[in-house]
Amino acid sequence: MFHALITDDDPISQRYLAGVLKEEGFEASVASCLKEARAILKAKPTDVLLLDLVLPDGSGLDILRELETRLGTQVVVITGHASVETVTDALRLGASDYLTKPLEPERLKAIVANLYRTLDKNAEIDKLRGQLRELGQFGPLLGASEAMQRVYDLVTMVAPTEASVLLTGESGTGKELVAQSIHEFSRRAKGPFLPINCGAIAPTLMESELFGHEKGSFTGAEKVHKGFFERAHEGTLFLDEVTEMPMELQVKLLRVLETGSAMRIGGDEFVPVDVRVVAATNRPPEDAVAQGKFREDLFYRLNVFPIVVPPLRDRGDDVLHLAGAFLGRLNKETGSAKKLTSAAAQRLRAYSWPGNVRELKNAVQRSYILAKDEILPEHILGETQMEADKAGPNVILRVGTSLEEAEKRLIDQTLRFCVGDKKKTAEILKISLRTLYYRLEQKNDEREQASDLTG
Repeated sequence: MFHALITDDDPISQRYLAGVLKEEGFEASVASCLKEARAILKAKPTDVLLLDLVLPDGSGLDILRELETRLGTQVVVITGHASVETVTDALRLGASDYLTKPLEPERLKAIVANLYRTLDKNAEIDKLRGQLRELGQFGPLLGASEAMQRVYDLVTMVAPTEASVLLTGESGTGKELVAQSIHEFSRRAKGPFLPINCGAIAPTLMESELFGHEKGSFTGAEKVHKGFFERAHEGTLFLDEVTEMPMELQVKLLRVLETGSAMRIGGDEFVPVDVRVVAATNRPPEDAVAQGKFREDLFYRLNVFPIVVPPLRDRGDDVLHLAGAFLGRLNKETGSAKKLTSAAAQRLRAYSWPGNVRELKNAVQRSYILAKDEILPEHILGETQMEADKAGPNVILRVGTSLEEAEKRLIDQTLRFCVGDKKKTAEILKISLRTLYYRLEQKNDEREQASDLTG
């Protein structure tokens, strides 16, 4: 059960707030001053703090400042002396919302219900992060690489909020799955998740698809049509390839985002729409703005919380994890038990996958069809593809990496690219075969020494 602390010197407010909190499933404690509040906060983990800003022994803002480093505590400030300055200060210090006295019952209940859903969703995300550590999975997303861990961290931060998100990254990296994860871990999870590809719909149809139309508004409009915004009410709308949207529709999209209402084609009144927008593009949005193809004000409105989805070549062994998952699904669908040989796995790992996860999925499906019982290297990729990829995968090094470590990683990646062929590896690295064997022996010795120390 979540714990809420009410800090208010008015006994009537204390009883009323405690009653509403208990109705929503909270355990409620009360404090009449800052001293009592500090004692309870120190003694008991607190999930929600309802905080009056005017207290007998000081300002509630003092408690807020002390809570700046406390993660997970949701704060709602309460005041009978509201001003723009005090509310702004409270929100800047981390308060999630505010109430003014006399308390409005409906607003109070709505805020408390939202707080509970937020805490419940955060607990679910924490559980999923444990699942990630064990299985390399985060909701619909797969992979445990550092690059994807960063994405999961950002999804964890933004999902419980209402902020607009802009996903960028190459085609085929899985931006729609990231958007779906944001939806599933948000308070809107029970609402619809609707994806729309702005680059795949004819400009003449896009306005109707997004905002809807009234019967008779144009030739062929035989009935009322609800657009994506209306259909995504209380859910999430995923606008893929948003920079491909016609400029005239960008103006209307911006208006909907700012007003929370849309007007159908041929209509004469606005329809309220409660929708969270997650947008995506595989081209740098700043370039589209500079070229005059994307409105700068719309870019800033969508880019409240940017997330870059990494290419597959930067995700290390996630390639094998994903390939195994794709193969497992195919085996389950057909009742077979085809396996990936170690040589085929090496080829998968060595290729740079310019088409990213989408290309990998197609390659696994193709190899599954070609193979009988075991998937061999020749089933994975044709020689033409391997030759086209002769530059090999990138080796990503952070500034500060030692030369010794850089050398080890370069040798390891090149050996993977050559599918274990040491002679070819030495030729690419322009070193003798003897030197390569010496470096590999050093690496094995270090592993054995580490094993001895830990064993």
